[in-house]
Amino acid sequence: MKSIPLLDLQKQYLSIKKEIKGSIDEVFNKGRFILGDNVCKLEEEIARYCGAKHAVGVASGTDALELSLAALNIGRGDEVITTPYTFVATTESICKVGARPVFVDIDEKTYNIDPRKVEKKINKKTKAIIPVHLYGQTCDMAPIMKLARKYNLRVIEDTAQSMGAEYKGKKAGSFGDTGTFSFFPSKNLGGYGDGGMIITNNRKIYNTLRNLRSHGCKKKYYHLINGYNSRLDEIQAAVLRVKLRYLGDWNDAREKNAQYYNLLFKDLTDKCIIPFKPEENKHVYCLYTIRASLRNKLSVYLKTKSISSAIYYPIPLHLQKVYKYLDYKKGSMPVSEKVSRDILSLPMYPELTKSEQERVVTEIANFYRKAAK
Repeated sequence: MKSIPLLDLQKQYLSIKKEIKGSIDEVFNKGRFILGDNVCKLEEEIARYCGAKHAVGVASGTDALELSLAALNIGRGDEVITTPYTFVATTESICKVGARPVFVDIDEKTYNIDPRKVEKKINKKTKAIIPVHLYGQTCDMAPIMKLARKYNLRVIEDTAQSMGAEYKGKKAGSFGDTGTFSFFPSKNLGGYGDGGMIITNNRKIYNTLRNLRSHGCKKKYYHLINGYNSRLDEIQAAVLRVKLRYLGDWNDAREKNAQYYNLLFKDLTDKCIIPFKPEENKHVYCLYTIRASLRNKLSVYLKTKSISSAIYYPIPLHLQKVYKYLDYKKGSMPVSEKVSRDILSLPMYPELTKSEQERVVTEIANFYRKAAK
C-alpha cells in the first residue's frame, strides 16, 4: 500500500525542478553567495507580498525572532508575553536576549493566544507581546494591537506557520513592529535548508536589523553594535524567489484540501473536531490539525495503514523541563494542556489528492468503528 506522508516535498520539487535548477545555476555562475542580488530582490518581493515597507533576510525563523527582540532593545529584566502552545523557538528567542517569557493561555477554538487573557499579565516589566499565528491562521490581532497601544508595548508577530494568511484582509506579519517568517522546508514557503525573514514598516528598526544580521556593521569592518552572523544565503533566496511565485496557488490548494477534509469529517463530529476558522480570516493550513478522541491509539493505527500524522505539540512549553524555573504547574494553562492531549495533524500539502484524503478519513472512521466493539 502506498504511503501518504504528512508533507510531500518531492512532488513540489518535481513540479518546478527546471526553474529551481536554472535559478541555482545562475547563482553559481555569478559566484556571489552572501547577500547577493537574490537576497535583495527576495526582500523586496516579500515586503510587497506582505504589504510592508521593508524586509530583512536572516538565517532562520528563530533568528528572525531574536533579532527582532534585540532591535527593539528588549533584554535582561524585561518580560515578553506569549503563548505556551507553540514551538520552542518562540521562547528560546526571548530567553536568548535575557528576557523572561510570560505565558497566556490559548483560545480553545483557534489554538492561538487568547487576547482576553493578556491584559491581566501586563505589568511594569512587560515590554512586548509575541502572538504566534499557529497552523496557518492569524491570531485575533485587533484586541492585541489595542492593548499594545494602551500599554506602549512592542508586538513581534511569529508568522512561521502562516505565510499568506490574512486577518480582515490584511496579511499576517504586517500588524506589529515586526513580522517574522521561517523558510524551514516544511513551511508554506519553504527553502531547501534554513532561512528566515523579518518585515517592518519602521525605517529605524529596518536599519538596525540590517546591522544586527551582519556582525553589527553597516560598512564592512566598522562595527556599530554587537551583532550576529545571521544572513539568508543567496542560494536559498534564489530557491525562494521561484517558489514565492507559486505561493498563492499553493495556499489556495491547501485551503481547498482543508474544505474537502471538512466535508469528509461530517459523519465523525462526535469523535473529531475539525479546524475552526473565523469568517473574516484566510487560513493557509500549514497544518490540518484535528482534535481526536483516543489520539495516541489513532496515530499508531494510522501508521499501520501507511498514513503519517504528527502531534504539534505534545507538551505545552510551560510544562517543559527547560522552563521549570518559571514556576508554572500542571493546570496553570488548562486550555493548552487540554488541547495538547488530543491534537493530531494529518497529511496536508497542495498536491494531496482527493483519493488520498478519502483514504485518510476512511481509515480514521475504521479505527473508531473497531474501537467501539
